[in-house]
Amino acid sequence: MTDRPVLDSAACDLMFREARTHNGWLDKPVSEETLHAAFDLCKMGPTSANCSPMRVLFVRSAAEKEKLLTCVSGGNTEKTRTAPVTAIIANDFEFYEHFEFLFPHDDARAWFTGNQTLIDTTAMRNGSLQGAYFMMACRAVGLDCGAMSGFENDKVDELFFAGTQVRSNFLCNLGYGDPKALFPRSPRFAFEEVCTVL
Repeated sequence: MTDRPVLDSAACDLMFREARTHNGWLDKPVSEETLHAAFDLCKMGPTSANCSPMRVLFVRSAAEKEKLLTCVSGGNTEKTRTAPVTAIIANDFEFYEHFEFLFPHDDARAWFTGNQTLIDTTAMRNGSLQGAYFMMACRAVGLDCGAMSGFENDKVDELFFAGTQVRSNFLCNLGYGDPKALFPRSPRFAFEEVCTVL
């Protein structure tokens, strides 16, 4: 049995130790190829029965950004306005309709049909997992992230997902962060404070 490779310290810095939640952005566009690269990494993360409920709407145009700005809180307005891209991370609550493709070796659709509680719980848990994978994938391809929950979900859903079973989860500004706009890093718990080994 051989040892599995591990990320070196520089890669861990990029992904975790030196990565920050950005509030200010450099005037540098994000290419569609970069967004594709980030998604192609994040889609490989595990979800329950490969259900993959996350949907991403990338808001880049000025007109669509103005629509989105009507939904965000005052403290999130300028950082969203100046971000090259804002990703609306959303969940498809009809994810189970895709199991013939995503999970062909069993009738997983039958597990969910008519069970709204299971649908809702599975979509939120796994869509949120995928949203976290997506942020890490963005960092892996050189982007900075600024995730936000200060917005009106219902209004976003009405403006961007009307007529569908897709519902917004959180927003994530994407681009190349301006280090001058960073706040000091907030504290983190030590292992001994929040972890238990049984």
